[in-house]
Amino acid sequence: MSNNISIDEEYKQWIKKITNEFRKSQIKAAVNVNAELLTFYWNLGRDLVTMQKQNGQGTKTLDLISKDLITQLPDAKGFSKTNLFYITNFFNLYSSLDHNKNSVPQLGEQVNTALDNTLTLQELFSIPWGHHKLIIDKCGKSLEKACFYVKETLTNNWSRAMLLNFIDSNLYSRQGKAISNFDKTLPQAAGELAQEMTRDPYCFDFLTLSTPYYEKELKDALMDNITHFMLELGKSFAFVGREYHLVVGQTDQFIDMLFYNIALHCYVVIEVKIREFQPADIGQLSTYVSAVDGLLCTENDNRTVGLLICKTKDNVLAKYAVNGIDLPLGISEYELSNLLPDNFKSSLPTIEEIENGLK
Repeated sequence: MSNNISIDEEYKQWIKKITNEFRKSQIKAAVNVNAELLTFYWNLGRDLVTMQKQNGQGTKTLDLISKDLITQLPDAKGFSKTNLFYITNFFNLYSSLDHNKNSVPQLGEQVNTALDNTLTLQELFSIPWGHHKLIIDKCGKSLEKACFYVKETLTNNWSRAMLLNFIDSNLYSRQGKAISNFDKTLPQAAGELAQEMTRDPYCFDFLTLSTPYYEKELKDALMDNITHFMLELGKSFAFVGREYHLVVGQTDQFIDMLFYNIALHCYVVIEVKIREFQPADIGQLSTYVSAVDGLLCTENDNRTVGLLICKTKDNVLAKYAVNGIDLPLGISEYELSNLLPDNFKSSLPTIEEIENGLK
């Protein structure tokens, strides 16, 4: 049959189009199946909570229900006592989001969390059950914290492994915590978004360095692990360059790292220091931010943002330092726990010694 079809560029594009449409339909079907499953779990969880309150026997009630459901539905999965326990906790954790306790939740219904964000039940039912179980394990009874990780998972399309990594690194307590002047130097919406993109401290535990380490070693390691670094920076960052060269007057200036934030439509200058913050650092960062504004920005770009990431800082000193500047600047610390002893490298066998051992 294929002999009767003309294999030209138009045909190849048609095949590509059908392939993409099929994949999209698979994703859409998977999302719909997940939403239906979680809607079922939600309503089952409500019934389980009610029955436990009426019977007052807690886990014994779950044990009995599990056995009866498995007997009635031997080919179905999800009715183990353990999963029923998660289903119960799932409803208990988010039950305040269900405005109408006596009806099936509407997927478009909006609810407010203590973070003053809106979370819809549609969003709640859009991440996989495995992610929810992880959030339940790690967030306990904290609705605010759980909602934060649901939103971040949806926004950044995190895998379960990535979700676990950010929960373990306590992103909930770190995000938006940099000392900055964004509220004074940027329009309100842009300032809030810029503040939200910051973290304090930044977690560099994806690096392994020996002590003592120098500034260049840290920057080299960040570049060698640029994917992990950009994940830690957050969504919407595009890497422009390291030691980015700017000719300012008669001088050559080199920015540690230059990024572009697509959501903010602006360049982001990042300077890294392996010591405590010093007020003089603000002068250097301000110069680079101002130079990027003048030399790189076009009418389509918003004001350049500067971010200093240092080993430690005095928060009061840092706040005074940025408050006296009319450029959008932020100051954060970093954490690095994977440090090896200074003599570790020298104790490792060389490549030649390894090869001789194999021979």
